Amino acid sequence: MKKKLLMLFTMLILSIGLAACGNNTSSSNSSGTDASSYPERNITIVAPSGAGGGWDLTARSIAKIMSETKLVEKAITVENRAGGGGAVFMAEYATKEATNDYMLMTKSPPILINNLKAEGNSPYGYKDTTPLAQLTKDYGAIVVKSDSSFTSLIELLDAIKADPTSITLAGGSAPGSMDHLVGVLPAYAYGIDPKQVKYVSYDGGGEAIAALLGNNADVIATDASSIGEYVKSGDVKVLAVSSSERLPGVLEVVPTFKELGLDAEFTIWRGLFGPKDMSDEAFNYWSTKLDEMAATEEWQIELERNGWQHEYRNAEDFTVFLQEQEKVIGDLLKALEMHK
Repeated sequence: MKKKLLMLFTMLILSIGLAACGNNTSSSNSSGTDASSYPERNITIVAPSGAGGGWDLTARSIAKIMSETKLVEKAITVENRAGGGGAVFMAEYATKEATNDYMLMTKSPPILINNLKAEGNSPYGYKDTTPLAQLTKDYGAIVVKSDSSFTSLIELLDAIKADPTSITLAGGSAPGSMDHLVGVLPAYAYGIDPKQVKYVSYDGGGEAIAALLGNNADVIATDASSIGEYVKSGDVKVLAVSSSERLPGVLEVVPTFKELGLDAEFTIWRGLFGPKDMSDEAFNYWSTKLDEMAATEEWQIELERNGWQHEYRNAEDFTVFLQEQEKVIGDLLKALEMHK
């Protein structure tokens, strides 16, 4: 079972460059206007979490580059809608906002995980949206305060193995979701029952970091790209990252799980989604704009500034990728006995 789980985690990071059979969009337009008039008003991108996490940073980067490059002339507002590790807004987006062409959403693996897990699952998943594009890939990081007694991941894992109740692991997503999986992965690879790890969830990476700095958690699992500023300020230290190779920049001295003898990896993709019944006009508009944005120099600079890896898939390829990831994550949750 352990070997199977580690293989599933490895499969989770594979890129799937298949072409989709098509994208099902509705011909209805929530604005009630002709195709050539979209967009007629300002656009909102929702980050279904608190400020400071990966969804928030991705949404703000999209808004910034679309504005700077004049690709989108209407104003783009970023709105934070925290709750349930993204599940609360997901329910609203899949129902009340299903035809709202002017509301988009940033998401990552939790759109799959939250729908498939047993505990506190969401009845809504990516099939209740219109996938528009995958934009980046990121990695997980295991982080402690700078004054923590733990100087290595192995020291931390030894402490958890000795007494699982003595260490509080926190993350910005619900139990069984992305941060939780990133956090328990090295523990599982080290021979620890992941169900014994004490995990506390917060609404977004920003709140999880605040919990760590406020001494309400001993360690957090979070996005590698969102922790750089805290490393630079000396507030935290990163014990390990889930990438296959060391990351550039401020985290270049941080070892990977594999360097520490743990046969495990985890990649965090991020993408942009439209409403389930998005009009053809809006879908075509955003498909074109996102293709153009991904090719700009400004976007490449933004990726580097945030420490993100370039991983772009258009709407068709992204939809196929999500179909494949749904199966992989489903098998992973079954192996952890967390599947619904």
